[in-house]
Formats: sequence, C-alpha cells, structure tokens
Amino acid sequence: MALKSGLLTSILFLCARTILADSTQQVLTAVPNSLNRTGTLHKLSLKHPQDLDNVVKVALSHDLDIWRITPSEVDIYVPSAQTDYEQVIPQSLKWAPRTVTPIYHSNAPTNTLSTSNLSQWNLSSLTNTSYHSAYHPLFEIDSFISEMVQEFPDEVSVVQLGHSAEGREMLGLKLARSPPVQEKHRDKGDKGNIRQGNRALDPDRKLGFVITGAQHAREWIATATTLYLAHALVANKTEDGSLSHLLDTFDFYIIPAPNPDGYAYTWETDRFWYKNRQIMGPNAKCVGLDMNRNWGYKWKRVPVGGGPTLDNDDDDFSKKEPKDKEPVDPCSHWYPGHRPFESPEVNNIGNYMTTIPNLVGFIDLRSYGQMLSLPYSFSCKRVPKDAEDMMEAALGAVKALRNVHGTEFSTGTLCQLLYKAPGNVIDWMYKKKGIKYTYAVHLRDTGTYGFSLPAQWIRPVGEETGNMIAYLATFISKQLRRS
Repeated sequence: MALKSGLLTSILFLCARTILADSTQQVLTAVPNSLNRTGTLHKLSLKHPQDLDNVVKVALSHDLDIWRITPSEVDIYVPSAQTDYEQVIPQSLKWAPRTVTPIYHSNAPTNTLSTSNLSQWNLSSLTNTSYHSAYHPLFEIDSFISEMVQEFPDEVSVVQLGHSAEGREMLGLKLARSPPVQEKHRDKGDKGNIRQGNRALDPDRKLGFVITGAQHAREWIATATTLYLAHALVANKTEDGSLSHLLDTFDFYIIPAPNPDGYAYTWETDRFWYKNRQIMGPNAKCVGLDMNRNWGYKWKRVPVGGGPTLDNDDDDFSKKEPKDKEPVDPCSHWYPGHRPFESPEVNNIGNYMTTIPNLVGFIDLRSYGQMLSLPYSFSCKRVPKDAEDMMEAALGAVKALRNVHGTEFSTGTLCQLLYKAPGNVIDWMYKKKGIKYTYAVHLRDTGTYGFSLPAQWIRPVGEETGNMIAYLATFISKQLRRS
C-alpha cells in the first residue's frame, strides 16, 4: 500500500468515522450499592459539531453519567431510581434530538462459582468450555490463570506484575512455545539483528505481543475478551477459533485486569465504577484516578470541571503550566493524578514492559464503540511517523474482524476519531516504548447495551477479536521478513 505523504492525513481523517466513541473519557458518579440497578440510556444527537463543547459542559455541571461521547452523539445514562427523566435531563439540553434505550443488567454479579468448581469449565477445550459464557469476578479470573498453567504447562506461565493500590496482586499470562523461532531474518548492517524502526530485534527470539484488558473498571467485555484470547492461543489447532499457530512466531503477554481494585469494586459495590481505587491524599474528597490519563507521555493536568478537549488545536506541551492554574478536580473521572505513573497499577505495567524482549505489537482492549485506533491521543494534528504501515495493518484487521460476524469497526487516530486526551497508554507505548504497531480497540457495541453488554456476546466478540489479532500478527511478521 503506497501512500503519498500529502494524502496521509486526509486518509486518516476519512477513516475516522464520527459515530463511535472512546470509553476512556466517560463521566460516572459513583452510586453505592448499585450492582443491580437498571435505567435508560439517552442518546443525544448533535445538530452541529460545535454543539459538543456546550453539551459536555452542561452534562458535567449537572453531574450526569456520560457513557460515551462522539462528535455527533452523547450517551447519558439515567438510573431507574431517578424516575422523572425529564427533570434529570437539563432544560438546556432539551433541544437535542434524543432516543431512549432501556439498560438491563442481565450480567449482574452472582459469585456462584469457586475454585472448587474449576472442573466444570473444562479449559482443555476452547470450543466446549463454559467459562466464556459468563463474566467472572476477580477471584475467578485468578483461578482461570492458575488453571491455564496447570492445563497447558508447556505454553502458559504466570506473570507477577506487582500489587495494586489496595494490595491486590496483579497477574498476567505469558503464552509461549519452545523452541524459539528458527528462521532468522537479518539486517546485514546490524550484525545479525533485524530492526523495527530505530529498534534492533533479536533474531534468535520470538516477537513479543502484549494485550491488556480493562483499565477502566466497568468495561467488563474487555477483560472477558483477554481471557478468551489467552485460551484461543493455546487451544488445539483442530479447534475452531484456535490461534495457537501464532505461537510459532510470537510470545504473547496478556494482562486481563490491569485495574484489579476497580474491577473488584464493580462486582462488590458499583457496577459502573470507572477509575482505580487509590487514596489520592489525606484530605482528598474522592478516591481514584483515571489510569488511562496517567501514562508518562504528554501527561497533563485538566482544570476543575474539565473533561476532554474537543477542538483540534494542539496543546503546547513544551510550556510549563502557570503557577496559578486552577487545580484539577480529584472527583472527576478524568482525574489524571498529581503526576505521571502515580497509579501503582500503571507503574507496574510500565515497569514490566521494559523487561519484554522484541516487542512489536500492543493492543489495549476497551469498550464500547467498535473502533480500532492508533496514536495519537494527545493531539489531533499529529500522526505517527509509521502511520502509513499502521493504517494499512488496521484496515486489513477490521476487514478480518468483519469477516467473522459482520461487525463494522472504524479506524483512524484516537484523537481524530474523538478528541484530545493526554497521558494515554497507546501514546506512551508507541512513543516511549517504541512499539510500532500500537492500537486501542473499542469492542462492541455502539450503545444498545453500552457497558452492560450481555454475557452471550462474550464468545462472538472473542472470536472476531481473535481474527483481528491473527491478521495483525501475520501482517507484522510478514513486514519484518520484507525488511
């Protein structure tokens, strides 16, 4: 795919369909004991793109629960306890055409299984297991990791990342097959090493690929999909959906629950909790920070009441913030913390990334919106230097995903699809860690169920996402062979 440099930005913008959204930028007011609440999702359609700034400001000032924002739509969730919906939606937003969808928590927590019931999941088979027919609390995810190691000891090992803010152990999976890849693709000018950009890769090691689950606690489908993908990577090659052939070339590192405290909180207290559960100071009014604004590339504070920056003008990150700048609001769901890597969870993952050899692929799974996006998030005018190759891979990947169940995904840079959001994981992974093929993947749906996607969709989402991963991995390995 040969693109003239002058056309690259135009193509990226054309690929950026504006009907989808990034759940990394949502607002949520915590409601204690809200595990089983139901309500309605109000989808406000905007007449003009410039209306978005005003709608977001009004929603924030009224402490509304915004689930999804796009340049053309805003999704606002109203719990059933607030029965007078007309009073909940401010008069200043009544001009916006609105559709209302009931939200039912068909995936409400049950905590019915325990480690003694592992045998009923039958992890020996991807096709026959019942594990991927339900969402699972954190202890069952840890049990899944343990059982995977027992069932596939030659290919699966546990990754111990460190501890969360509340002291939970953060676990991941390494999926690898020995011996290392035999074929060596050498760059003659690099003493036997191959290269990806400015990075030398060791030809005697397999390529590394990292997949992370929900940084934002309520995005259950992201975590569930990582578990399905881990299982598919070691499933017998004769089974439908098996991805085990990828282990001939790649070592995969999967982190299902990057935010274990927040995820546990969604099962125990508030199904729609968003941030981590870190204590932000001795006198802090609220708990937690937005992990996906706490990464150390273009990290930036946001004024009180501030959410996403919705215009396309670049912030000047080279200038120091004025001393008298209004402080950030720790109760905001966009709260980035006092400094980058303040979150122990973010810090643990960042530290672990420095230990993984030959990293060439990174996927951050999220919900909802059906979108495959590449950096940058901090700026809408800048595109990665590798954007041509990254877009070629992305376009092929969404086609591969669509071929499974017909699901449509959009592509583009994250900021172009949405708005500026500094401190994002994909910006750090691409720019600081040097992982060329870095993407954020927003899974199903586009607002019918939102964050309450029924468990019956876990396996279909896993199947189509697996096809996307397989395409990307194959594309990367072929590209390196051509280099």
